[in-house]
Amino acid sequence: MAPPRTGVYLGRVTGARTTTRRASRRGRITPPQSEASSGAASRVYDWLVPTAVAVATFVAFLPVLGNGFVDWDDDKNFINNPHFRGLGSDHLHWMWTTFHMGHYVPLSWMTLGLDYTIWGMNPTGYHLTSLLLHTANAMAVFALLRRLLELGDGRAAAGDGVRPRKGADLTVLAAGIGAMIFALHPLRVESVAWATERRDVLSGLFFFLSILEYVRSRGSAHERRGYVASLALFACALLSKATSMTLPAVLLVLNAYPLQRIGGSNGWWSAAARRVYLEIVPFALLALAAAALSIIALHPPTQLSAAAKVAVSAYSLMFYLWKEVAPIGLSPLYEMPQHIDPAEPRFLLGYLFVVLLGVALWAGTRKRWWAFIAAMSAFVLITLPMLGAVQNGPQIAADRYTYHAAPAIAALVAGGALWLLQRNRAVTLAVSLIAVLALGAITWDQSGVWRTSESLWQRVLDVDPNSSIANSSMANVRYKQDRVQEGVEHSQRAVTINPNYAEGYNGLGVGLAREGRVADAIAAYERAMALQPDFDEAETNLGVSLAQQGDLSAAIQRYEHALTLNPDNANAQVNWGNAMVHLGRPADAEVHYAEAVQIRPDDADAQLNWGVALAREGKYADAIEHFRATLALDPNNADARGYLARATQLLDAPRSPQPPRDFF
Repeated sequence: MAPPRTGVYLGRVTGARTTTRRASRRGRITPPQSEASSGAASRVYDWLVPTAVAVATFVAFLPVLGNGFVDWDDDKNFINNPHFRGLGSDHLHWMWTTFHMGHYVPLSWMTLGLDYTIWGMNPTGYHLTSLLLHTANAMAVFALLRRLLELGDGRAAAGDGVRPRKGADLTVLAAGIGAMIFALHPLRVESVAWATERRDVLSGLFFFLSILEYVRSRGSAHERRGYVASLALFACALLSKATSMTLPAVLLVLNAYPLQRIGGSNGWWSAAARRVYLEIVPFALLALAAAALSIIALHPPTQLSAAAKVAVSAYSLMFYLWKEVAPIGLSPLYEMPQHIDPAEPRFLLGYLFVVLLGVALWAGTRKRWWAFIAAMSAFVLITLPMLGAVQNGPQIAADRYTYHAAPAIAALVAGGALWLLQRNRAVTLAVSLIAVLALGAITWDQSGVWRTSESLWQRVLDVDPNSSIANSSMANVRYKQDRVQEGVEHSQRAVTINPNYAEGYNGLGVGLAREGRVADAIAAYERAMALQPDFDEAETNLGVSLAQQGDLSAAIQRYEHALTLNPDNANAQVNWGNAMVHLGRPADAEVHYAEAVQIRPDDADAQLNWGVALAREGKYADAIEHFRATLALDPNNADARGYLARATQLLDAPRSPQPPRDFF
């Protein structure tokens, strides 16, 4: 890519005139009344447009405030994770040392710890914080797009002199259109509506601000201070999510165009160009450190073959760019197929797309479409780590992977909007409004997909009925709803689709046990453990089935092993406590119930069974408190209500030599 010596971003603003100024008595330059009026009107644009961007973003995502936590990592990150709950020294130590679920994101954990101190385990507060961060990102993208449009219009070299007011107004409007396309796009929903993806919106804020500060400070009087601020913001982005590591590549692209500090008249290896490369070295070193740390944290699973990686990468790139244009058929999960055939039609289409994109970029160099080349290059570079080079999950693609790259597309939209605004402002604004309203409506609907686990997995199944993960997860939803037969059908479908899916067999075991087929359930759990030896949940469930067969000793061994695999397994603690009660050792059971409640404060079963253990010891007053705690968590719990009445009656009755062991 060889940018011109001087050029425009997507079109130079024309038609505005500067008016001759007259000097006042004190020697100050005073604009004529007409120009002063124009400046006042432009200042209205300066605050009105970004305010509209913020309000539209917040309103479009309002449904997320009614969403709960879902059983798609939220259970592991929040519901069953006591370590993030607060900002004490122990919590901070965990946040800055953990690789929980394959991520090193201490700053993201700190924001979640702050949420807990304010909201407890109320999911509304967590979603509100994510929404506010996304709204801030919309503002940051607006400021970045405005600066890029100004650079492309040649104003960067003009300093703080007189600018054509009409051109400035159009630039603000175009930046606002681009920012809304970024912020209101349905592909952003996953990052905002999924509590687990706090790391996306937080790292995105630091990522965008780092680029903005870098671009804004180049050639200014506070260049060094801006550089340090940009580097610090980049470090914060990496500590929020490692996928921000692509920022140095983005800075190289921006230095080529629109900053024009490398290439063109400056050349690619001149003294000036080498200074730019040296300037980016600290960013690159931070990115390399984050990449190494993320590989350590991730423990990548078995990787695809080279041919399969190429197929998945080509398909994913095509998928993301197509969904940016046509955001239909979106899903919380696009499951990786069991076998990758690089010659499959969708992958062949992906290869063709990549070739055509390459041809378009080559043609762009001949046509001098530097803005197009820069934007598309930035988009590809930012998404590159998520295109399948390192397989790190069960998905072939994910909506959230476009979050950091989307402003590159928004920049193209803003440039196109500026070109159209110069020619017909009314029509351009009308078309833009229709597009924004359409995107906002889809986003509003898509935000509701994340309301509950049931709505989430139903959407996945609507898009892909053959998703083994969605079938298994929907089975768990049905078991909780006491729709056991439906759950078993989903579990059986999950293991039929993927015979090596350990979680599918674990869910099948739960359903079979609920149907009274304990021996079959044990076989399913053992199959799950054979496929995944560190599967603590399957180990716990196996212990429950052994207890149902009367082998409490073997069951306790399973619970103990499950806790060595995962010390935060609250279910293992509760079931171990239940076994102690059945063995006539309620005092020993209390320790396990207390541990379970420490891990999961909203565990109604732990509170209920703890109360039973206390009642077995004749500690009716203490038991009553736990039965009341159970009802606070689960007002419809008939057992807790009955036990509460019985414990209250026994507390008021004359003391008997022995507590009634057979009542509870």
